[in-house]
Amino acid sequence: MAITPIGTLGSFAPPTVLPTTPGSADQPFADALTRMVDKVEESGATANDAISRMLDGSGDVHEAMIALQSADMTFQLAIQVRNKLVTAYQDIMRMPV
Repeated sequence: MAITPIGTLGSFAPPTVLPTTPGSADQPFADALTRMVDKVEESGATANDAISRMLDGSGDVHEAMIALQSADMTFQLAIQVRNKLVTAYQDIMRMPV
């Protein structure tokens, strides 16, 4: 991998600003939640495949256990994110108007 010298990178471009129209601000967050749920489903499917390979003899026990632990950690992370979202929602609903 070639390293580009700092002088040849060109001019500094300021970061783009996201539009602040109503309804557009929730899209990146919704997309992040969708990606997280997809990742949980993907890790569960990977664990199922690893277990199937282990049972038919083409896979390794260690591979299956690592896939199971990875799926469990991903699922636990999703549960904790959900818990934080529920808590934040409840805190907002308790605020006096």
